[in-house]
Amino acid sequence: MKNRLAFLRRRNESPGSNPASKLDKSMKSVKPTPEEALKWGDSLDKLLTHKYGLAAFRAFLRTEFSEENLEFWLACEEYKKVKSQSKMASKAKKIFAEYIAIQSCKEVNLDSYTRDHTKDNLQNVTRSCFELAQRRIYGLMEKDSYPRFLRSELYVDLINQKKASSTSTSSSS
Repeated sequence: MKNRLAFLRRRNESPGSNPASKLDKSMKSVKPTPEEALKWGDSLDKLLTHKYGLAAFRAFLRTEFSEENLEFWLACEEYKKVKSQSKMASKAKKIFAEYIAIQSCKEVNLDSYTRDHTKDNLQNVTRSCFELAQRRIYGLMEKDSYPRFLRSELYVDLINQKKASSTSTSSSS
């Protein structure tokens, strides 16, 4: 049902818009070399730990209207850093309501066991209460979105930028 109604959630974007232009202007200063960008192809972890890589992956997911998985994963990473038990409890409820609850605005695709397990974990909030759900979403991104990102124009352009610039300089001489 969610997939059938996805067109209702779509934002106004021109069909031929360039996903690279969606990257924050502040990210331009940390644009990776083609060699650095090539390393992102080794693992999703390498992509997510690079500031520009994360921004590029988010821009790509935005074009596919599926950025909620990455947002959930990042929210879980931030959640693990919370020290105060009361802040942890309120943040856990917010994450659950936003990403895991059925019919939530940014509902991620989880099986019922994982959803129920996570809901049960909220009875006694700990840093690891989203661990299973986060692992499942990471797995989904790794098997689905990440390979598509590696084939995307945005990524291919990043790893081929050196070839393009050396070709244009040699042809102008």
